[in-house]
This record gives sequence, C-alpha cells and structure tokens, in this order.
Amino acid sequence: MNTPQPRSRHAARAGAGLLATGLAVAVGHAVAGVVAPGSSPFLAVADSVVDRAPAAVREVTIDALGTADKPALMAGLAAILVVTGVVVGLVERRGRPAGTIVLVLFGLIGTVAAVSRPTAGPLWALPTVAGTVVAVLALRAMIGALFPAADEDAARGTGTRRDPDRRRFLILAGSAAAVMVAAGTTGIALTRRAAEAVAERTGLRLPRVLARNAAPAVPPGVAPDVPGVTPFLTDNDEFYRIDTALRVPSLSTSDWRLRIHGMVEREIELDWQSLVEREARERIVTMTCVSNEVGGDLVGTASWTGFSIADLLAEAGPLPGADMLLSTSVDGWTAGTPLDALTDGRDALLAVGMNGEPLPFEHGYPVRQVVPGLYGYVSATKWVVDWEVTRFDRASAYWTDRGWAEKGPIRTASRIDRPAPLAELSPGPVVVAGTAWAQRRGVERVEVRVDDGPWRDARLAEEYSADTWRMWSWTWDAEPGLHTLHVRATDSTGRVQPEERRAPVPSGATGWHSRTFRVVAA
Repeated sequence: MNTPQPRSRHAARAGAGLLATGLAVAVGHAVAGVVAPGSSPFLAVADSVVDRAPAAVREVTIDALGTADKPALMAGLAAILVVTGVVVGLVERRGRPAGTIVLVLFGLIGTVAAVSRPTAGPLWALPTVAGTVVAVLALRAMIGALFPAADEDAARGTGTRRDPDRRRFLILAGSAAAVMVAAGTTGIALTRRAAEAVAERTGLRLPRVLARNAAPAVPPGVAPDVPGVTPFLTDNDEFYRIDTALRVPSLSTSDWRLRIHGMVEREIELDWQSLVEREARERIVTMTCVSNEVGGDLVGTASWTGFSIADLLAEAGPLPGADMLLSTSVDGWTAGTPLDALTDGRDALLAVGMNGEPLPFEHGYPVRQVVPGLYGYVSATKWVVDWEVTRFDRASAYWTDRGWAEKGPIRTASRIDRPAPLAELSPGPVVVAGTAWAQRRGVERVEVRVDDGPWRDARLAEEYSADTWRMWSWTWDAEPGLHTLHVRATDSTGRVQPEERRAPVPSGATGWHSRTFRVVAA
C-alpha cells in the first residue's frame, strides 16, 4: 500500500472533522425532538446570540437586512460550524486530541446556551451532551485510522511507520455520514408536530362574530385614488414580522393554554375551547414596531378577530396596586404591558384571526395579543401562554432588560410612499402620497415642504379610527431640477411631529421623512 500524499491526508482529516461536527448537530437535533425542539444545540446557540446582541447591533441588523436577519444569522452560524469542523479535523491527532478539546468546548457552549433558555429544564442539556459524545467518538475513530499508533511511534523514532488504514477510514466516514443523515431525518420526524399544526390551521374556522361586535366597514375614502399608494389593509404575507423566534413555534389549539395568575383575586387557566366560547369581536388596528426607522415599513394595518383582554382580566380580578401585565410566549419571550392600557376601553384583543383567517404561524398562531397605541415590544406577545398580573417595580420583560423604555407608547410618524426614491419625474402636476399614524390620538394634519419652501397642507383621506394609520396626498407642480420633499404630521392633541432625528432605541424613532426626486424637462 502506498503512503498517501500529505495533501490527501489533510483532506481526509478535514473531512473527518466536518463529519464529526455534523454528527454533533444532527444527533443533538434528533435528541431535541424528544426533549424539546428548543433544546437543539444549533437553535439554542442561535437564540442565545439573538438574546445577547446589544440593542445597537440589533437595530443595525434589522435596518440592513429587515426580516432576512434570522436566515442570515442561521447561515452565519452554519458557516462557523463548517470552518470549525475543518479545523477540528486538521488539529486532531491520536496522541494530541486538540480537535476533541475544540468539540468539547463547543459542546459546553451549546449546553450552557440550551439550559439558560427561559423555558429550559435540566434535560435540555441532554441533546448537546449526546451530540458531543457521539462526535468525539467518531472523530477519534476516524483520526485513529489515519494515524495508526505505530505511525506516531515512528515519528518519534521509537517504532516502525505504518500506512493509514484507508479502508477502515472510509468505512468509518461512511458510517458517520449515514448516522448523520439518519439522525437528521429522525429529528425531522420527531418534530412532525409542525406539520400537524399546519394541517389543523388549514381546517380551523374562526369563531363567529356577531354583527354588534363586527368592525365597521372600511369606507372607500380611506385611501387616495392614486395608483401605487399603500393599501389601507396590509395582506398577511406583506405584514412585517419582527421577533426573536429563530424557529417559529408550532403550537396547536389542543396544546394551547393560558394561565392568568399573580396579583389577582382568582387564578384562571383557559384552553382553546373555553376561549372561543366567549363573545368574539373584530377590530381594525395599525401595529408598529419600535425598531421602525423614520420612513420605514415596520408598520401595518389588519383586521383582527379575538376576545377582549379587559374582560378576561376582569374575570381574574387584578388586585389594587397591580400596574403591569407580564405576558410570556411559549418560547419564553416576555412583554410588560401597562395594565391601564388593557383596561381603559381601547380595543385590546387576545387575537386568533388576522384579515379573516386564522393567525399565520409567523404572527402568533393560535393566539397572540394586539394592543392599540403601544409598540409591539411591550404589548404584542405572539404564541402567548402566560399572564402574570404584577408591578413594574417587581418584574421586567425581555426588551426592557436590554435598555428599552418600559411603557412604549407609539410616537407620531409620517412617511412619503410615492413617488419612489430618486425617481425621475416630468415637469407639471405630480401627486405625492403617503401615510401617517398616531395611534390612540389620530392624525389631524399632514404638511409637505419642497426644499426649503413653506409648509403646505396635504389632503387627508378619511380617517377610519384613531387606532389606524391615515393616508394623505398632495399635488405638486414640479419644476425641473433636483428637489427634496419633507413631510410632518400633527396629532389630534395639536402636537407636531418633531424634526430632530433620533434612533429607535430606547423609545422609538423621531424625525421628518424626506425623499429626493429629479424633475427632468422633456
């Protein structure tokens, strides 16, 4: 048998490291299918990265990638694992287990990440530990075939050199690959609950809404009759999604429970049936993400079907002194909502439907919160399973622990939607159009300014309610040249949207939106 060239042996060692690392992930994922999906080492580490990222990093990422931030993170972690796998194989030797040490260190990171998740228990360490053990055994066996003991003795001058056992290495590598595929397949099979939840949602019928609880019809005058303007209602697949869930929970109605406890006269636990037996209502509400930059698109309006949060809280009977509802998602995410914002008569809903169909999984199926007038990070808990009535001086929530403001009322904002940025326009009348919002207060006025000229009143479309955005338009007699348009809104209290630009952290962005256009003479 000829001794393989060093380059061939390097490639084999790198392959061994990649297979061992892949085994750790695949076996961990398969075991997590039995323990809990969130205990998968890959997902646990990814979730921990999201949790521990500084607010500034999070905002830059969302601004640059939008809703592609989660796939980008997953791809980045996968690339790190590939590089790690190659390194593990190249540095591992029979008598110098440097690669093994790297695997164990990564296993330790995965274990800590898993057991530190908000909903974790001690068993959440098991998937990472199992994956790490299998990976180390496989790595040691494959490297042992490439570096027989006599080979290392010969390198030290104490024995006779032996050639690598190619046949044994290939058998071991093939077995590792087969186990990796089988484990990955098993992990997918064990998480088949997701497919079952999809089938359930497809056949689910929303609770009937009586005529007295239906949302008023949307009049035709709520949007300008101008091509290309933002629709008043946002389609479900166009509605923004910003949350911390790298893996969308697959919670079925049969598994869903909501526990109401804490500073209450009586604890209550609701299941799906006891929820939908209540009187459902339908409301149209505009929601806004606190991460929305000036002129951003992290805002949308939908028709929500659900049940009064105020009525549910009244059944539990909050005790005097309580001022916060700490809501928890099935994946452990929390939001702290001012109790008075849930009981002051606004249409705060425990929602089960969105635009006439069951909630999409990405938007909280089967149950989520919708609270007009508050940014989502303090109110819009998806996949909600727990309500604790408490106080702001006794409890804190996910994003407030990371430096964001406690109560999160939505700021007045306005946006130019048409024409597109840097558009080339012809001289003469040009229709400029956009949206403005000031939930709970309503938009009273929108003004537009060209370059440094005077402010001009835009034409406001009909207002649907103070809890929805309001469309506006303005006809501009465009003259040749490069021009910048600014917009600002005034709410019903008379407060004008501030000019000063401020970043979203810690309580929402401020500033006038602008767009630059070039008017070109024919």
